[in-house]
Amino acid sequence: MARLLRERGSPGHSRRESAGNSLRLSLSKSGMSSSSAELLPSPFGELSCKLSDAELRETAYEIFVAACRTTSGKPLTFISQSEKAAAVSATPPSAERSPSPSPSMQRSLTSTAASKMKKALGLKPSKKNPGKDSSPSRTVKRPATVGELIRVQMGVSEQTDSRIRRGLLRISASQFFFSTVPIIHKLGRRVESIALPLELLQQFKASDFPDLQEYETWRSRNLKVLEAGLLLHPFIPLEKSDIASQRLKQIIRGASENPIDTGKNSESMQVLRSAVMSLAYRTTPGFSSDVCHWADGSPLNLNLYQMLLDALFDYGEGSIVEEIDEVLELFKKTWVVLGINHMIHNLCFLWFLFHCFVTTGHTDGDLLLAADNLLVEVANDAKTTKDPIYSKILSSTLSSIMGWTEKRLLAYHETFNSSNIELMQCVVSLGVSAAKILVDDIAHEYRRRRREEVDVARSRIDTYIRSSLRTAFAQTMEKVDSIRRSSKTQNATLPVLVILAKDIGDLAKKEKEIFSPILKRWHPLAAGVAVATLHSCYGNELKQFISGVTDLTFDSIKVLKAAQKLEKDLVLIAVEDSVDSEDGGKGLIREMPPYEAESAISSLTKAWVKARVDKLGELVDRNLQQETWNPRANKESFAPSSVEVLRLVDEALDAFFQLPIPFHQALLPDLIVGLDRCLQYYVAKTKAGCGTRNSFIPALPALTRVEIASKLWKKKDKSQILQRRKLQDGTLNGENSFSLVQFCVRMNTLHHIQTELQNLEKKITTCLKNLESSQAGIITNGSENKFELTLAASLEGIQQLCEATAYKMVFCNLSHVLWNFLYVGDKSSSRIDSFVKELDPNLETISTTVHNRVRNRVITALMKASFDGFLLVLLAGGPSRAFTRQDSQILEEDFKALKDLYFADGDGLPVELVEKAATQVKNILPLFRAETESLIVRFKQVVTEAYGAAAAKSRYPMPPTTGHWSPAEANTILRVLCYRNDEAASKFLKKTYNLPKKL
Repeated sequence: MARLLRERGSPGHSRRESAGNSLRLSLSKSGMSSSSAELLPSPFGELSCKLSDAELRETAYEIFVAACRTTSGKPLTFISQSEKAAAVSATPPSAERSPSPSPSMQRSLTSTAASKMKKALGLKPSKKNPGKDSSPSRTVKRPATVGELIRVQMGVSEQTDSRIRRGLLRISASQFFFSTVPIIHKLGRRVESIALPLELLQQFKASDFPDLQEYETWRSRNLKVLEAGLLLHPFIPLEKSDIASQRLKQIIRGASENPIDTGKNSESMQVLRSAVMSLAYRTTPGFSSDVCHWADGSPLNLNLYQMLLDALFDYGEGSIVEEIDEVLELFKKTWVVLGINHMIHNLCFLWFLFHCFVTTGHTDGDLLLAADNLLVEVANDAKTTKDPIYSKILSSTLSSIMGWTEKRLLAYHETFNSSNIELMQCVVSLGVSAAKILVDDIAHEYRRRRREEVDVARSRIDTYIRSSLRTAFAQTMEKVDSIRRSSKTQNATLPVLVILAKDIGDLAKKEKEIFSPILKRWHPLAAGVAVATLHSCYGNELKQFISGVTDLTFDSIKVLKAAQKLEKDLVLIAVEDSVDSEDGGKGLIREMPPYEAESAISSLTKAWVKARVDKLGELVDRNLQQETWNPRANKESFAPSSVEVLRLVDEALDAFFQLPIPFHQALLPDLIVGLDRCLQYYVAKTKAGCGTRNSFIPALPALTRVEIASKLWKKKDKSQILQRRKLQDGTLNGENSFSLVQFCVRMNTLHHIQTELQNLEKKITTCLKNLESSQAGIITNGSENKFELTLAASLEGIQQLCEATAYKMVFCNLSHVLWNFLYVGDKSSSRIDSFVKELDPNLETISTTVHNRVRNRVITALMKASFDGFLLVLLAGGPSRAFTRQDSQILEEDFKALKDLYFADGDGLPVELVEKAATQVKNILPLFRAETESLIVRFKQVVTEAYGAAAAKSRYPMPPTTGHWSPAEANTILRVLCYRNDEAASKFLKKTYNLPKKL
């Protein structure tokens, strides 16, 4: 109690000062400010005059003594303390009670029964010896009576007490007639009928005090009390024109310069009495006209009564006095003077209990529990009256209590912990109860619905939870950031939001285990509201983080994974807390919009994949530009650029699987597709410009018939043939820029890519299996994790390069010995040997350069190309070639020599493969042995079957050239006739199609 601690010059001062020191020590140990009392303003209002707490306390004690002595029917007698002590020790109890002015005042403390008031309020009884001081180091005995206990508790000295009692005896011995009030008052009987400060001023002179200064101080106090009670805080408001009030102001103002003569017959005293009585006996309808209103104006009366109630707390013991029942019964006698009723007493007593709890450093929770219990009675009082003065006091008192409780509950994590959690329950109960009364019983607009009572409590708890957790979150974040910046440990490398997520998770668990069970009494979803608040706070920080993240980094993934885990923990608490709620917790879950950390990770990962793929695409182009397709670049004779590109692909996969993301399998297809397209592009560029099978097959010359009995190889035809060769070569110039070995390197490169991709697919499968063991719920889909485009393109590319290599070699590189030499002119001197001879070293180059897995495919393609070239010479060799039936023997022998080249005495291609490829040639060669007439008949038959008998009657249509040579195909038979060196064939062609003999 700050007021008691400021008291000076009383025997109880040393005890109060010692108690104050112990309280400050208790406060410091609990981590709470010892200045709580100083920061807790009185709800009753400040006085407009300079009355100290000591002056108010002495005035209150005077009223208390006067009220107790004048309520007795017996006359007042003065007994000094020394005489009284002697009488008590020499007189038996029965005789002691007889002369007592007030039985309650003089009741022995040793006979006090257990306090009913303490029991009702929930206060524990004191464990002290009522007859002695509790401290073994002290020899001072405790007061023997209730009256003496109050004197000691109020810090009033025995000398002051004796003077007060002596003054009351003098007042009771006199009879006064007041000019303003024509009634004779017996002062010994009715304390409410006198202005006590006025009467005491008249009874004492300077000689009654130890020194003049003390007398002047005493007289000044009484004048200030009259000023406060009659002028500044009157019971009935004053009018500006009131003459008595103006006169009293002049008297009090003048007394500071010229002391008033307080003699009973002095003129100044009579003037003072007249002014005081005129003001004190003013009344309103419904109030007694013989009551003197000098101390019942607010807030003077409340401050005086508070001084009395302060005596109920024993600061030496740190508890309410055990004699609270008797003391309050005596204090009740002052109500008539102070204008106090039971309802106002309850409010003052409520504030007293609460104030004691605060000033004792929050160590005695029973005081708070008592205040909370008393609030039940205050709530009932508030419902029974509409008195505006009471409502004003009620509102001020409860607002002060709420202000204190909310200051702690709006940040209860700073105030409470597991060691004082019981105290929190009392604080919450007090604050919520005060809020209910304020809302339900003062704000009348809230009285419309009965359920508002529950809503008020829930609303306040909701506010406390959200506010405290926001504060705790901010403090946690600041602490984490500070520790991280100053730490040199491994945690210093962790992002702030990762550490914060863990700490917020711990905070949520602490909230659920410690605070939520307390708050759930008023809010069924306390834990859910708490985690929803934390979810929102962390979510705001996470949004800012995500908005600033453009690249996928290990730190960003750590943050998002930490956020994902935190969200799961918070949602789980919310769901568990709302199982029994009406909506099943849907409202709370709506307050927790998903962090979408998984979506953020997915987006960032996709961006990471795109960046990797784009970079790979650039590097593919760069490597291709630098590639020379040199077979000597490495032992395996494949392009170095492919090695580099595959290395980059492997690195991208390794980097992807090293990303600490929770769903590699879901995002892997995006990466595979991107890498696959880059590799497909590389494959496309590898085979680009190499041509295809059809690129190297020369255009077929127009059909002619053989000129019989003429030389087929003349000098004048040579220029024509050379010109045709130039035309054919010109069509291939764009496709003829690569050498054989470069073709081989390209094929090897595609095969290398094909092989390495198969290895990468196995690696991917292994990585996914390892992930499946650590990430539950993953379902792998092998088809999504393969380089399908590149593998298909490689396979197709190898086939295309094999055919391009073969047909380029046959129809371009070796055209001089095939197209321009074979069977031109004399058959015996232009046979297949030259072609085979030049083909053989090319086969050797292929065998030594191309990978063994691709080699047979290239040679097979070369075999088919040479067979096609052989047939093309026979069926579309131009007018420089003509065959007789006897030449068929040479043709068959040459073709056998060509096949033998690929058999290679058993070291070449398999016999079945060669024979299968030779089937077409072998089917057509018999046409060159057939009779011309039989060929003509067969041709007519085939045409008739194809076009019908009607077409044959007019003129046989020219069968189109399909390129699919067959003995049953009309164009094939027609071509055999065109190159038949025979008169019958020439005439048929002349007659049927009018074919020329030369181009």
